[in-house]
Amino acid sequence: MDFSDIRNIVILTGAGISAESGVATFRGPDGLWEGHRVEDVATPEGFARDPALVQRFYDARRARLHEVEPNAAHAALARLDKEWKGGLLIVTQNVDDLHERAGASRLLHMHGELKSAWCRACDARSPWQGELANGPDCPTCGVAGKLRPDIVWFGEMPYEMERIDRALMEADLFVSIGTSGAVYPAAGYVQTARYCGARTLEMNLDPRQGSIFFHETRIGKAGELVPAWVEEVLAANP
Repeated sequence: MDFSDIRNIVILTGAGISAESGVATFRGPDGLWEGHRVEDVATPEGFARDPALVQRFYDARRARLHEVEPNAAHAALARLDKEWKGGLLIVTQNVDDLHERAGASRLLHMHGELKSAWCRACDARSPWQGELANGPDCPTCGVAGKLRPDIVWFGEMPYEMERIDRALMEADLFVSIGTSGAVYPAAGYVQTARYCGARTLEMNLDPRQGSIFFHETRIGKAGELVPAWVEEVLAANP
């Protein structure tokens, strides 16, 4: 694929890019997410049934972020963010902070962030490092016990959909990295981008059900494929 005439790039990243850093992927082969049914820890209904369980679950995941580091794929995208002179938007489905820690800034977390808390009393979102299970006060309104993980659960609307749609319509190149291609709306981004005239590239460990929509698919580890691709793009656009 020739990258010499592109200007606007949209990149979608999924669990596969962070798995190489040791972050657990969303759902295991047994259908469980770190030992829990997804319905119990990743839905508004699950939170309503047992908020203590859900808070402890995300407290543990937030704490484990200190045990993982960005990998070569995160670093390569941060380099692209720094050196790319055209338009760039990295849309991640991941709720970890590995893109930020690698240095990326043109970034959007469509499914929320572990290091953010959402107050159900005042609707404020606040940076958060510690636990939520102990019912702390909201930093904005001061009400106790109303903070929840700032995570988009099943049945909730992903963040900044209009901004993502605009970027897709303006993209010359859409790149998907480490995504299953099974969860909507993100699974449909390749079709939107291609319909609007963008070239499309997929990088994944193996072909997925949405691979047929990409102009090119590269199979392998993100930590190897992404740095090579970023080098290719920057070399074609000095």
